[in-house]
Amino acid sequence: MIRKTDFYIDGAWVAPLAENDFEVINPADETAFATISLGAGGDVDRAVAAARAAFPAWSLTSREERLAKLERLAEVYKARSDEMAKTISQEMGAPITLATRAQAAAGYGHIKAFIRVLKEFEFEHPLRDDARNEHIVYEPIGVCGLITPWNWPMNQVTLKVVPALAAGCTVILKPSEIAPLSSMLFAEIMHEAGFPKGVFNLVNGDGPTVGEAMSRHPGIDMMSFTGSTRAGIAVTKAAADTVKRVSLELGGKSPNIVFADADLPKQVAAGAAHCFNNTGQSCNAPTRMLAERSVYDEVVKIAAATAEATKVGDPAQEGPHIGPLVSETQFNKVQGLIEKAIAEGARLVAGGPGRPEGFNRGYFVRPTVFADVTNDMTIAREEVFGPVLSIIPFEGEEEAIRIANDTAYGLSSYVQTGDPERARRVARRLRSGMVQLNGSGRASGSPFGGYKQSGNGREGGKWGLEDFLEVKAVSGWPLSD
Repeated sequence: MIRKTDFYIDGAWVAPLAENDFEVINPADETAFATISLGAGGDVDRAVAAARAAFPAWSLTSREERLAKLERLAEVYKARSDEMAKTISQEMGAPITLATRAQAAAGYGHIKAFIRVLKEFEFEHPLRDDARNEHIVYEPIGVCGLITPWNWPMNQVTLKVVPALAAGCTVILKPSEIAPLSSMLFAEIMHEAGFPKGVFNLVNGDGPTVGEAMSRHPGIDMMSFTGSTRAGIAVTKAAADTVKRVSLELGGKSPNIVFADADLPKQVAAGAAHCFNNTGQSCNAPTRMLAERSVYDEVVKIAAATAEATKVGDPAQEGPHIGPLVSETQFNKVQGLIEKAIAEGARLVAGGPGRPEGFNRGYFVRPTVFADVTNDMTIAREEVFGPVLSIIPFEGEEEAIRIANDTAYGLSSYVQTGDPERARRVARRLRSGMVQLNGSGRASGSPFGGYKQSGNGREGGKWGLEDFLEVKAVSGWPLSD
């Protein structure tokens, strides 16, 4: 049993003010393999004090000084990436191949991407050519509270910590208590990279205690949160009394519109596989497949075959299979939504309730496809966060856009069509922060975030850096001769 109950505060591992042991469960076998401690308000106070003390000096460091630290962070992270992948796989159930090639790799990719952004970002510039004595200055917002989820731990940690530090902010990180060990390893990497004490701090804890204390804390200038919409609302309300900036990356119910002129065998199979990737535990997963009526039956057949061909297996084993859901709570939620979909009249064409054949323990689920879904069904409205695909028919472009936009969320959308003009036309009308056409990937540095209840702000690229900066306008700026 691993025991890691300390927090990383002011450059050192320190014991919590009060013991509050919490077991970390391996979702593949439902056994506890590590113990951490959950913090409380006093632990947050200590971390905030350290971050505030470090802020004046760190905020005045040069671009070159911050770049040097981030370059060293990238080196240390890369050297320990295999260790990071194994930790992620064990704590949240990502198959080791996915954990290595996507989960841990995402962290390294974001560190390198923000180094590129920092090299190019203009922190000071004139307002415009005819108002050169009006000077615009970008300055770090201050001490930042960062709350990250369990589903893509290093993806989210690096999307917050790295731009905050690049901007000159100091931070307190609260990772998910369900999958905290990867973030504790990241704290070791930060220490090895040589960041000054107090610049980066980590306090474990749950949302109602540590998350609430951070959101309300008058010594924290900004909260950046990734997680459920429900929890994001709680962070926003708690932060309101101190009028701090709040950046949110929340849930999604992303539509994948498949027109009749799409490459159906390729794009339907890819869309279903994308939905099942990471066991469906991705906020931007294309979980609603909207299929044009004339090819609807073929779409259903391909998606069902893709689900049946998707292997479920031990996350410790190499391979392209999917692993378990992260927790018993998540397992029960997904099972309940599958059963509710059946009760509400959706047609089950693959998967269904219960564990896959051969599994009698672990939070494993069957890749599931529902056809004949209507957009008012629970399975089409709620974020499942499991490998469950809903297929909805539509008659034409206008109906497809209407159904796609008929959701409380607006994170991502996907469009499959052989008509370039229609691709552009539909992309412009979809109410989401991201649109991916015909299976295209997202480029490094592209902004990640959504509309409506999918949150506010953008992570990644220059937008991710700007989230942690204040804008100052200085008039009468002396011009150089």
